[in-house]
Amino acid sequence: MSRLTRGLLGLTLSTLPALAISADNVTLPNTLAMTAYGTGSAGYSQMVSIGNLLQNEYGTSVRILPGENDVSRMTPLKMGRVPLCACGIASYYGSEGVLMFADENWGPQPIRVITTSIASFGLGIAVAGDIDVESPEDLRGKRVSWIRGDDALNLGTEAYLAFGGLTWDDVEKVEFPGYGRAFEGIIADQTDTGFTVSVAPPPQQLAASPRGIVWPKLDPADKEGWARLQEVAPYFQPHTVTSAAGDYGKDKPWVGASYPYPILVANASADDELAQSLIRVFNEDYDKYKDAAPGNAGYHLDNQNMKWVIPFHDAVVDYYKEIGHWTEDMQAHQDMLVERQRILKDTWDGYVANDPPSDQDAFAKGWMSARAKALEAAGMNPVFR
Repeated sequence: MSRLTRGLLGLTLSTLPALAISADNVTLPNTLAMTAYGTGSAGYSQMVSIGNLLQNEYGTSVRILPGENDVSRMTPLKMGRVPLCACGIASYYGSEGVLMFADENWGPQPIRVITTSIASFGLGIAVAGDIDVESPEDLRGKRVSWIRGDDALNLGTEAYLAFGGLTWDDVEKVEFPGYGRAFEGIIADQTDTGFTVSVAPPPQQLAASPRGIVWPKLDPADKEGWARLQEVAPYFQPHTVTSAAGDYGKDKPWVGASYPYPILVANASADDELAQSLIRVFNEDYDKYKDAAPGNAGYHLDNQNMKWVIPFHDAVVDYYKEIGHWTEDMQAHQDMLVERQRILKDTWDGYVANDPPSDQDAFAKGWMSARAKALEAAGMNPVFR
């Protein structure tokens, strides 16, 4: 029996006595469990700080279960063992049933957003500073890293290329066995790029090397470029990045891109009272926790993308309506995303009921084909094929 399983045995939130804070319309269980990234991660630190707030203000003890990979973080949520996951972009892949979730044990997951954080960092292609690249179109003919077995990083690179009107055919693809090895390759002049978080150690090392570092600019006014980028990876959004390796900062930001991290998600069936209580805490107690961990400022209401790629939990929508932070356009987008989840679930149920291939690769290929056809028939972009 794993440590995670032992830690979860006997935990049933619905049987726990509730502590009502009627003045703030917050009702939380005495104990609340969630999964998160590993103990050294920013996401884990943020959830610890939120846990301290919930303990001090509402008497709720938060149990954080660190997971070393996307599957270990999302499995307890899928199985109903925890109500929350402080996830990364894999939550979007899970909601779409793609990549590692295009598997007979997974499929599209009914995931809903509680809240997200957009902090001062960005995500993008770090480029060696000695090859005269200022924007993605300048990467034409350059050596661009491709990481074996890492769909998320490669998709991010592909999206940046698309912003510049480029594809993998327009660059020299250089394959590496891993993320860290790609950055070693840049320093060793074997490649010119690596996709990463702007504040991670590898780009810091590149910035300190003789080659230096540059982050290609994504002009937010370039509507056609952004349309091409989001056709490949719709979870990216324009972002003025003030924390990035190299000669960047508040006085000299990188005009680039980002997507939320962490993404606090629950299943669509999660308790309405819990979901609405949590969004009240995140929004109304912001000043109490904003400085408690790096990145907490990203939870501010102004940083929430109200028309992102995963639908909000219904109770969160009700809260935003209550405070007057909801529009008809937001509701139309929410309805579209919920309908997309319904189409994906119905298509998955039909696919697995119709004697799909037992071979894993063939199963995934068949599912991705069925998925794309169903979404296209509804006038929706499959994104993944």
